[in-house]
Amino acid sequence: MSDLIQKYEPTKLDIRKDKLLKLTAISLPPTLAILPSLILFILTFVFGSTPPVAITFLFASFVSLIGGFVLGLAGSGATLLYRSRWLTQLREKIAIDGIKAEEIRWFTKELTSEEKKSLREIESKNLLLADAYRETLASRLTATRIIKSTRNELLLATRRRNKLKYLKSERNDEFKAEIESDIDSLSSIKKEAEEMKVEAQSRLQMIEAASRRGSELAGNELALKKLTSRSSELPLALEAAKLEENIRRELVDELNQELEESSN
Repeated sequence: MSDLIQKYEPTKLDIRKDKLLKLTAISLPPTLAILPSLILFILTFVFGSTPPVAITFLFASFVSLIGGFVLGLAGSGATLLYRSRWLTQLREKIAIDGIKAEEIRWFTKELTSEEKKSLREIESKNLLLADAYRETLASRLTATRIIKSTRNELLLATRRRNKLKYLKSERNDEFKAEIESDIDSLSSIKKEAEEMKVEAQSRLQMIEAASRRGSELAGNELALKKLTSRSSELPLALEAAKLEENIRRELVDELNQELEESSN
């Protein structure tokens, strides 16, 4: 089943693209405002031999300054919107096989303000604890995403199960049993993910406390490895459940089509 999942690792091109989009968004307003205005202002001294011509260039320079800044803000907003959508798609591809500690930088938007603050403080004090904190954050993020996905999948599966109650077919019982199996599987994954999230949150508190005490985490190394392992295994189980659910969905669609054809 894991062969069906396309793993994705962020590339240097992704990092350069992210930096370029961020730089573009920041630099567009001042660049479009100052550069054309500065050129027109210089032309005032080159071609402004008479007062009317000089005033014309100065006025054009002022208009260019205002207009360029407004245009730059619009371009900056469009760039930030594109970057946000691109990052959302990138995060989805990265997270499909579980979030890793080195990939946390792409998911800072999903961290709480307290987690961001704690990570900065721990990084400034103890690199070993910082690595452990990032590993546990990755587990927490993975668990949160799994809970959200399974909750949506459970809602869809429940709706399909309820829909089958109003359909009459010889294969209704078979479809219902398969959907019930999917619901049980998704519920199990959701429960395990919730347990994993609680464990990760508890571990985060322990690491923060250890950082304040200035102690090491040698005694908790095994638990941290366990969390890291689970963060990579659970998404595979989730994808397996989703695949099974898609198959059941196709079967239900076929049943609906058969019923419509028979009624016609």
